[in-house]
Formats: sequence, structure tokens, C-alpha cells
Amino acid sequence: MRAFAVGLSVLSLSLCAAAQAADAPRERLSLSASATAEVTRDVLGISFSTTREGPEAAAVQGALKQALDAALAEARKVAKPGQVDVQTGGFSLYPRHDPKTGKINGWQGSAELQVEGRDTAAIAQLAGRVNTLSIARVGYSLSRESREKAESDITAQAIARYRAKAADYAKQFGYGGYVVGDVNIASDEGAGAPRPMLAMRMKAEMADAALSTEAGKATVTVNVSGSVQLTK
Repeated sequence: MRAFAVGLSVLSLSLCAAAQAADAPRERLSLSASATAEVTRDVLGISFSTTREGPEAAAVQGALKQALDAALAEARKVAKPGQVDVQTGGFSLYPRHDPKTGKINGWQGSAELQVEGRDTAAIAQLAGRVNTLSIARVGYSLSRESREKAESDITAQAIARYRAKAADYAKQFGYGGYVVGDVNIASDEGAGAPRPMLAMRMKAEMADAALSTEAGKATVTVNVSGSVQLTK
């Protein structure tokens, strides 16, 4: 019985050693590849704002509310989910102090309205009709649908380039092929900066005139990175 038990122990150790040898890490290679597409930005965003000041807080707040309500009334005429989205921004009121005495000698405040959407023509026309607020910022961005479509179109390209690199490197290192290991796929969109405009002077000269804009393009990139095991 003892000899049989010893035989089993030797067999067990042999199997463990063989398993460890089989599980030993092979030669790994880390690499990355990417694909890029330029897509026309299709969402126009405009931020309107105004400031008011005066000796009484209630009067300043009332003037801001009146200006914002008038702008909202115009914006709501063309509002449509996904095409023209309207929302109020910051609304603030704070005291103004005398630099010598430190006492309150008046009040200042500001109000904002934000409009964005894919109906760029309607938004550009709206910019000419809002006359109680001034244009603070103008900028284009890429809609989620356009970004996802671009990512779908170029992901296959990025993966194909990743696999081609793996095959080429394996050959250069003297290996017959490779096995895909850990892989990470990520996308990135280059952001465009908003365009500032001198809107307060424009309003008097361009009442009811559409705002001239140019969308430009966004760069969408899909990156594939990870490691492969080189095989004989």
C-alpha cells in the first residue's frame, strides 16, 4: 500500500509540473492602433446673456426677469426636442459695495439663456430675433448620433490595423503567429472652442438678421490597445 501511495504522489507531482509548464507565460507583445474620421459638427449652441445694475435689488431683479422672459418667449416659438432645445442658465444678483466705506451702494445681476440643437438654420434666425439678451458664446459640437455612427464606421478599421500590426511584428520577431490577449477599445472626439462675439453692438445693426456661422469638422478617433501572445 505504501508503494502505491508513493506512486500516486509522484504522479501527482508530475502532473502539477506539466500543468505549470503549460501555463507558463508565453512571449507577449503590447501594441496599439487607431483609426480617425473627420465629421461635420451638426449641433449649434448659442448662449445669450445680459447684465443689469441699479440702486435697488428688486428693480434689478425685475429688469433681469423681464429681459429673460422676453427672450424665452421668442425661443419657445421655435423650440423642438432634439432640434432646438432651450434652457435657462445662471441667474445671479449680488450687492455692489462702495470702495471707500464698504457699504452697499447698489446691485448688479446677470441672466443667461442657452439654446442648442441640430436645426442650425432656426437657431441662427432666432439669434437675430432675441433683442433683450446679447450673444455671449457661439459654438458647434457633434451630436451623439453622428459620433456613434463615426465610431461604428472606423472601429473595424482600427481593429484591422491592430491585427495587421500583430501579424507583422510576430513575423519580424521570428514567430509564426499570435493569439489576441487583453484588448481595450476607446474613442475620443476632438473638441472645438466656442466663438466669442461682440454681440451688444451687433444687435442694433442686425435686428432680425440670421447669425452667420460655420460648423467646421470634429475629429473622431478610435484607439485599440492591448497585448498579444506570440506563437511558434
